[in-house]
Amino acid sequence: MVTYALDASAVLRYLDGEPGSDRVTEIIKGHLAGRNRTVVSAIHWGEIAGITCKAHGRSTVELVLSRLMSFGFEIVPASGERAVRAALIKVARKIGYADAFGVELVSDSPEYVLVTADYGLKSAARDVRIEFLPLK
Repeated sequence: MVTYALDASAVLRYLDGEPGSDRVTEIIKGHLAGRNRTVVSAIHWGEIAGITCKAHGRSTVELVLSRLMSFGFEIVPASGERAVRAALIKVARKIGYADAFGVELVSDSPEYVLVTADYGLKSAARDVRIEFLPLK
């Protein structure tokens, strides 16, 4: 079974109805129907909260995270081991640290696919499966 790891950019595209939101909706529906799994790194979960707070205020953060949690996504903790592996990926691929957590997460299995709107992750696409959402 495919496991989709949604990064913050993918979730925000979904929430804002931007290009690629239809694909994220499809992934969520598949998750709810049991056709695939969907996970989010705790680092990306925090990014979603921070960006939502900045754009819409603190009260909206609770609402948005509650809505997302109702889908039953697994929030994958950022353990010490994951943090070190992400740091090494950051250095090797010259990508942001939060982005490296997404790459590290999908490196767990060939069944994992990172879903992102961040084309800065192209350098990591040779190492893991990445599905890029359309440009805005």
